[in-house]
Amino acid sequence: MIRRLRQALGRANKVPRPPTLRFDRPLVLFQSDDWGRVGVRDRAGWEELRAAGLNLGEKPYDFYSLETAQDLHALGQVLSMHRDLTGRRPSIVMNFIMANVDFERCADPVQKQLFLRPLTEGLPGAWHRPRLLEAYRQGIRDRLFFPALHGLTHFCVPAVTREVEAGGERSELLRKLWRAQTPYIHWRMPWVGYEYWDPELKPARRFLPGDEQRVAIKRAVDIFREMFGVNPLSACAPGYRANADSRAAWFETGVRVVQNGPGERRGPLLDENGMLATFRTVEMEPATEPCELASLMTQVEQCFASGLPAVIAVHSLNFHSTIRDFRTPTLQLLDDFLTALKRKWPNLLYVHDGDLFSIATEGTFAGECGRVKVGATAVVESK
Repeated sequence: MIRRLRQALGRANKVPRPPTLRFDRPLVLFQSDDWGRVGVRDRAGWEELRAAGLNLGEKPYDFYSLETAQDLHALGQVLSMHRDLTGRRPSIVMNFIMANVDFERCADPVQKQLFLRPLTEGLPGAWHRPRLLEAYRQGIRDRLFFPALHGLTHFCVPAVTREVEAGGERSELLRKLWRAQTPYIHWRMPWVGYEYWDPELKPARRFLPGDEQRVAIKRAVDIFREMFGVNPLSACAPGYRANADSRAAWFETGVRVVQNGPGERRGPLLDENGMLATFRTVEMEPATEPCELASLMTQVEQCFASGLPAVIAVHSLNFHSTIRDFRTPTLQLLDDFLTALKRKWPNLLYVHDGDLFSIATEGTFAGECGRVKVGATAVVESK
């Protein structure tokens, strides 16, 4: 029996990975999560939470708030100063959360239902970010931002609803946060999970059933379409927690690019349905981790040496300035980074998820002055 098991495991280990893509041009792509997701409202909300007993300031995500129109304008200014060989400016793939907790409707302690406010209807409660939605749209029109889907919510709605219904310390913590117009602070309460993933259940049951995922994804896509006028081409699951059901529901709505998180450096791959999976290969997160220009350049060089695109992860927190100014040092680093990239690789190309999908399936993408050809070769990676 043991010998047969070992033989089976040996055969499984010899199954080749799906072929991944290598490119004959240096490609640079930025992917960024959490846009549109509210956190701690502002300095007044911060002080309200501290008065309620939360010792804020222990970790960077205590300072997570929400971008402002000024943050987006400053980001766009830096991006606009740089161009690749074809004259194209870099763009940021922005993964949007399409709804937030409706704090006013959830305020009644007797109320057990979790209400959400779509981003298209504005921000919830006392949240105030003048001209923010228009700033998103303007950046997209200027081709500096490329909108993609993150989710309806970032947290797992069934997990949070279960705790509200149960009462107790967790329910009280949620109510305390909601009174201050903050939905949650994930590192303090990881039991809120991620949209399609409930951490409190047994491992085999943690992903939500496929039909529940499909309903949430369809609603998120409907809001996305109302806000941006198109269905999303690309999606990234909150917490990078997605399974076959998530991908099937995305595919039904027109998503063709699935973003995966950092970790093992891998090339993009096309699955049997024609969906392109991307893997983040460079981490640029100065708000949460030490981040030096030399280290970023080394990571990019390793990607290009293997024919991989530099898929750069940079969360929206890095551009926030409301409670703590993460934006200024991040934009300085970004400016230096883009300058150094162009100096070292003058033939690099700035692309977004839609471009990468076109390259993977057609061998070209739409540049500033016509189609740009990029060679792609499928390679079977060793384990």
